[in-house]
This record gives sequence, C-alpha cells and structure tokens, in this order.
Amino acid sequence: MNNAPIGVFDSGLGGLTAVRELKNVLPNENIIYFGDTGRVPYGTRSNSTIKHYARQDSKFLLKNKVKMIIAACGTVSSVATNLKYDLPVPYTGVVSPTCFAAAKKTKNKKVGVIGTSATINSHSYRNLLKEFDSEIETFEQDCPLFVPLVENGFIDKDDEVVRLVIERYMTDIKNAGVDTVILGCTHYPIIKDAISSVMGEGVELIDSGKETAIYAAKILKENNLLSDRKENGDCEFYVSDAPDGFENIANVFLGENVSHKVEQINIELY
Repeated sequence: MNNAPIGVFDSGLGGLTAVRELKNVLPNENIIYFGDTGRVPYGTRSNSTIKHYARQDSKFLLKNKVKMIIAACGTVSSVATNLKYDLPVPYTGVVSPTCFAAAKKTKNKKVGVIGTSATINSHSYRNLLKEFDSEIETFEQDCPLFVPLVENGFIDKDDEVVRLVIERYMTDIKNAGVDTVILGCTHYPIIKDAISSVMGEGVELIDSGKETAIYAAKILKENNLLSDRKENGDCEFYVSDAPDGFENIANVFLGENVSHKVEQINIELY
C-alpha cells in the first residue's frame, strides 16, 4: 500500500476529465494535477517541443513525490512515447487504454479517431488499433478548434457555434459509417453530448479519460500501490498561467468548486 499522490498532467484543462474519472474509480487517492495553461495547446507544437514540455511536466510532479504519472493528454501520449522509460514510477498515457476499449467495442470494425493535429499526424491510435485487431479500419480527423472551444467555455450542444464546428470536422467520419469514435483528446468528453448529437444514435464514443482511469487503477493494484486511506482523497491543482480562468472552467469539468485550491508555478524551472 502507498498513500503518496497520483500525478496527472495535461496541456491545460482537458486532463481534468481524467481526474474526474479517477475520483470515481479511486475515491480514496490523493491527486496532484498540473495543467500547462501557459503553453496550451500542445497539439500545434513540434514533436521536439512536445517531448520537452512532457519532461518538464513530469519533473514537476516527481518533485511532489507522486507514485504514478498519468499523461492525460492525447498529444503527449502519441508523441512522447519514450517518456515511460525515463521515469522512476509507473506511467501511462491515454492511447493504449483507449484503443483497447475501442477494439472491444466496435462491431463493424470501423473506428473513427479524433484528436489534435499532432496526435492525428502521429497515427498512434490507428497503429495501435491495428495491433489489437488487424481487421479494424480507422478513419482519422484532426479537430484543432475543439480545444479552444472547450477552454473558452463553448460546450453547450445547443450552441450553434459548437454544432457548426463539430459538423465541420465530423461529417466525413460519420459518412464513413463508423460505429465507434475515439475521443483522442481529454478535452473532448466535455463536448461529448454535442459530438454524439451530430454523430447520431448507434455510435459509441470512447472517453479516453475514463478508460485511462480504469487502467491506472489496474496498474496501481498490480504494483501494490493503492492507498489504504479510508476517507476520500484530496486534489491539488497547479497551473503555469493565472489560475482565474482555470478555476472557472474546472468547476464545470469536475462538478465541484476548486476556487482557492489552484496555485500558479513556473514550469520553466523544471
């Protein structure tokens, strides 16, 4: 047993969907979350920059003595694939758990993948899906406007702007006849209802945050790292830009008030 916290990082707010699911799956665990709000989005950066950011984010979490690190970021998980070999604690990204769930879920072997430009250009989801099931046909689409929508609070499925942007990106995937869509960025579950309304009934949306939380619980159990705490765990939040905007949106993501719980840090020190 180990009562040290779980470390989670993302380019901004999206990883909070993984935190929400972790709190459901592992309610007694403490969590330290870092959102790199000063450098969001990662999805438009070069591969070398993304890898550099991921190393800095991990170093910050390790300084806080976390027992596991979760890259709750599709971009980092797709590009910084060697990160796990550099860390002294168990690590997971979001790609493998999400692909495993999608491969089990699809019936017609047609899977859509949406993510940031860096994620889609890496073909990480497509390649791993092929490893799980060579018969799966993958349809990829980058959605560069989804993260700014979410980060700026445009999340209502009845909002015309939200609907038009989703239709712009999802039409080809919908026309391909997929029965499963991987939400390959942890921001996307926040607009899951809006995406679902565009895709229509019969299309399963795979939440990368949820699947990663389930997988993280498995890894902690296998390594005898689960907390033996009886009470609910606490969450600490850190950001690389002013906390105000983060606090407002985080309340929506988590369904709880995080005001006065968020601290700004200088990530360039790591």
